[in-house]
Amino acid sequence: MSVLAGTTAYYRRLIDRGEAPPPGYSVEGIGFCLELRPDGTTARVRDLRDHEQKKPRPRPMPVPRSFKRPGTTPRSFFLWDNSKFALGLTRDKQTGERTRADAHLAAFRALHETALSGSDDPHLAALLAFVLHWNPDRIDDPVFRNKGDDLLDQNIVFSLKGAAAGPGSSFVHETPAAHDAWQHMLDAGAGETRTCLVTGRQAPIARLHPAIKGVWGAQSSGASLVSFNLDAFESYGKTQGENAPVAQAVADGYGIALNALLMPGSGHRFQLADTSVVFWADASHCGEALAAEAESLVGELMDPGTTAAEDKAAERPDHGRKQGDDAGQTYRLAKDTLELIAKGRPVRELKPNLDPDTRFYILGLSPNAARLSVRFWHETTLGPLVDAFGTHWRDLNIVRPRTQADDGPGKQPSAKALISETALRDGSGKARWDTVPKLLEGETMRAILTGGRYPRALLAAVLQRIRADGLISPNRAAICKACLVRDARLSGQPLPSNPKKPEEGPLVSLNRDETDQAYRLGRLFAVLEGIQYAALGQVNATIRDRYFGAASATPASVFPLLLRGANHHLSVLRRNTQTAGLAVMFEKQLGEVIDALPVTLKRHLPLEDQGRFVIGYYHQRNDRRGTEAPAAKPENETPAADAPDHA
Repeated sequence: MSVLAGTTAYYRRLIDRGEAPPPGYSVEGIGFCLELRPDGTTARVRDLRDHEQKKPRPRPMPVPRSFKRPGTTPRSFFLWDNSKFALGLTRDKQTGERTRADAHLAAFRALHETALSGSDDPHLAALLAFVLHWNPDRIDDPVFRNKGDDLLDQNIVFSLKGAAAGPGSSFVHETPAAHDAWQHMLDAGAGETRTCLVTGRQAPIARLHPAIKGVWGAQSSGASLVSFNLDAFESYGKTQGENAPVAQAVADGYGIALNALLMPGSGHRFQLADTSVVFWADASHCGEALAAEAESLVGELMDPGTTAAEDKAAERPDHGRKQGDDAGQTYRLAKDTLELIAKGRPVRELKPNLDPDTRFYILGLSPNAARLSVRFWHETTLGPLVDAFGTHWRDLNIVRPRTQADDGPGKQPSAKALISETALRDGSGKARWDTVPKLLEGETMRAILTGGRYPRALLAAVLQRIRADGLISPNRAAICKACLVRDARLSGQPLPSNPKKPEEGPLVSLNRDETDQAYRLGRLFAVLEGIQYAALGQVNATIRDRYFGAASATPASVFPLLLRGANHHLSVLRRNTQTAGLAVMFEKQLGEVIDALPVTLKRHLPLEDQGRFVIGYYHQRNDRRGTEAPAAKPENETPAADAPDHA
């Protein structure tokens, strides 16, 4: 099923639930209503905004659909619009002062004069009278007192005052006469009837597709998923949407569905760097209640660490950039459920009432100028999707510092937390999402969802950040481990498990029997760092700060220098009676690690071996054997202040 077909199916779900407007309408944020007398004068100004928040929020309301307004010629919406069109007034972007917009008011007046002339409906007649006689200078009339400036750049609808409106009526655009007038306009403006690529039926084709709002980084007024803005994109004399014929009703439906999915707090979206990800289930097979429960389960798997504060931050126009990373995550699923998923248990065992054959759709959208790019589109069923996350978590599983030792196999970092490890950090330690390598989040998410190889760029980006800031956190070590383990398994040569802990799987904790040179060199570097710390204490720059990048890439040129320095540090420990025992312990560790290394070290380690080097270093530092491994430092501490974990 295509993206448009999948979102159209979700639109039908919204219709069935009464949460979507009918075709031809869209949900817009309305700020004010002008209550009109039959003669078109304004009787009252009603503030429709929600004032429970710190900043008043417009009221969502179904109105005759909006559309993109490119170019310089003003084009008005029908029966509603912002103050620039409806009142001919706006706020100057430079000075913030009230300014007139006569051309936009003229467009609003011309549209309604053409559409409403001759109507005997009192609502439409009152609106037409208002449009014909409104003067922007009336904004200072007493009826607008204290509200004139609040109206600026807000969306405005209209209603008829008192008994003249008749029983059961409300806003002008909701009256039967208004519906008939709008349908007449839709029929008159319908495009050429052709075969729709989504439904396969003959129907009027959409010339312009709807604006999709809520994609982080895209234009606040919305961006196009389907558009043809240059002649080079058009063929055979076709223009605009005729090049990819989609029925107008289908275009309206997928626009409403995507805007609903992307709405903050919808429960169907999360942010992954600059990619806005939405997901939903097909309720036609299992019913609405079970589809909603399946979506809740998948939402937890997709973004297990979303907190209430992050949900609130996502409501801002710049949401995503200010969201937290993986710190302070709260896991809302039961711990037992998470552990069962990590162990590969089937869906029926997790949630007996859920059908593993429930269809699921996952879409990643990123901004691309005035348009949207589809980063990934994945169609699957609930069972394989849950299995893919279980495999992903098992691949990420790695020994954690003692402060995180009780997290368990189910509490692995979210995709957002993994991607954040490739980003630069600002002064407060938050990830700068604009520094994440392009396309990385889409490729990583595709690997998680399908069980395919993680992108090599993910491993390269993490190693680059380690060389830059010297921080080897549990998440970074887990990424290196997951990339290596999955590549080996998919190549048909799975890595061997620790013979002393075969139930763990490969590269989970320290394997003293592992003879791989890169892994051993990582362990050796951790021991040498521990010797330096024991001999000198806290120093301005440790060997990790100075040599980690070079040692992990070109060991033959670096380790001889490090070993000579270690001999000096060991002699310092031997001369002190209180630390002589430490010298003996470190010498035993050196002997154990070096014993399996060849006389001649490799001159250069490829990318995968650099990952093994990181894992060996991390394992040695977090080995939990007695006094050899004190509690590891917090994951978010600065590299310069991070002392080795060897006693």
